[in-house]
Amino acid sequence: MIYPIYVYGMPVLRKVAQDIDEDYEGLDELIDDMYETMYQADGIGLAAPQIGKSIRLIVIDGTRVEEDDEERSELQDFKMILINPRIVSEEGEVWEFNEGCLSIPNVREDVKRRPNLRLEYLDENFKPHDEVFTGVKARILQHEMDHVNGILFTDRISPIRKRLLNTRLKAISKGNTDAKYKIRFPKQKAVP
Repeated sequence: MIYPIYVYGMPVLRKVAQDIDEDYEGLDELIDDMYETMYQADGIGLAAPQIGKSIRLIVIDGTRVEEDDEERSELQDFKMILINPRIVSEEGEVWEFNEGCLSIPNVREDVKRRPNLRLEYLDENFKPHDEVFTGVKARILQHEMDHVNGILFTDRISPIRKRLLNTRLKAISKGNTDAKYKIRFPKQKAVP
């Protein structure tokens, strides 16, 4: 099932998501649906709050990066499911990289992040992991971790850039966007 992507202005995107346990009903199906939704929207990462579910669940598939992109080789085997992820540390010299987000269609901005990330998380079998990620992998994970922590990438840009984007962000929150995938925006009635 393909879910609509919740866009800028939806309250669920501003909540700190809750942990889940092995008894979470329909988890396997939800993971499959999140991948399907992400693929349909041409994304490489999707967090559960982006489909209206305030739980700590993230799917990633960096293997979909276009072949001519320089990050392609780094992301060649980067496909994973993260349950209840927590950032242990972020280290290294801050670097800028241009980011976009399915929840903020057609907006891209340079965001500063640290290049080394240590995460604790559970995989789809609830096996614990403590892993270090670097470079673009770290950046993708930091972006998705922000989603489960109620943060959007526009929160990480300069106040001046954010003010310049204000009109576009308001338009997105009203559904005025040419996103090529299904979206859900504030004040829109839920679709069964």
